[in-house]
Amino acid sequence: MRVGFVGFGRMGGNMVTRLIQHGHEAVVYARRPEVREEAATKGAAPVASLAELVGQLRPPRVVWMMVPAGDAVEQTIADLAPRLAAGDVLVDGGNSFYKDSIRRAEAAKRRGLHYVDAGTSGGIWGLTVGYCMMVGGEPDAVRIVEPLCRALAPEGGYMHVGPSGAGHYVKMIHNGIEYGMLQAYAEGFGMLHAAPFKLDLRAIAALWNRGSVVRSWLLELAERAFAADPEIRGIRGYVQDSGEGRWTVQEAIERDVPAPVITLSLLQRLRSREEEDFGDKVIAALRQQFGGHAVRASGT
Repeated sequence: MRVGFVGFGRMGGNMVTRLIQHGHEAVVYARRPEVREEAATKGAAPVASLAELVGQLRPPRVVWMMVPAGDAVEQTIADLAPRLAAGDVLVDGGNSFYKDSIRRAEAAKRRGLHYVDAGTSGGIWGLTVGYCMMVGGEPDAVRIVEPLCRALAPEGGYMHVGPSGAGHYVKMIHNGIEYGMLQAYAEGFGMLHAAPFKLDLRAIAALWNRGSVVRSWLLELAERAFAADPEIRGIRGYVQDSGEGRWTVQEAIERDVPAPVITLSLLQRLRSREEEDFGDKVIAALRQQFGGHAVRASGT
């Protein structure tokens, strides 16, 4: 089938390539000429306007958005919706907040349009191994885009998880779990690095992936990272969060579900961004006050 694609970044570009490899056609909107040239080299049909994008699609038109959550999605929908007709489908494959997806689906329905929220996991590896697709929306709308989802996913990697918003809800929780897993591996390898032995962290990551209960794809990636830079000297320990972890923690509070591991892993990411943590300075100062413990001068 033919799909319109808005967003040709690291994820979107690879997704378009995978769809074309599986026999689908893609019309890609990009404002910058160099991006349109790149899309053409992948076998897509590049266009310079959303009007041209819609004009090259056949009813029911499917437009798949891979743009950042928030204002970028709102603006893209505002530009696209008046150009679409009843029965056409908008797919949000980015990491939007699930309540926004519910609201957008309701607004689309009032226009006679379908809105599908497609939680997508796979990162830069999705092109070769496939993407895990967690899809929410009305059954009629999901059936229209299902051939695309099945092409993007590996065997068993696609699921219609529920109504509008459910796809992004499941993806949100997925990313919250990811926060906790990453933090656990980080702490474990931190202890191995500080051990009273000279340990080969790359070899241990490989070992744990052979029969261990903690084996995972993340451990495979850890092995690759340690092979490239055993001491991880080339990377500063600054860890960004892209929103889903915060949303997961907020949702846990709203639902009265205890989620201490995910919550603390989010807070640790915030901690990683501070050159000198003020809270740590307070603790050091108090220890000096009550116990006369030694302190280090700032900057040392």
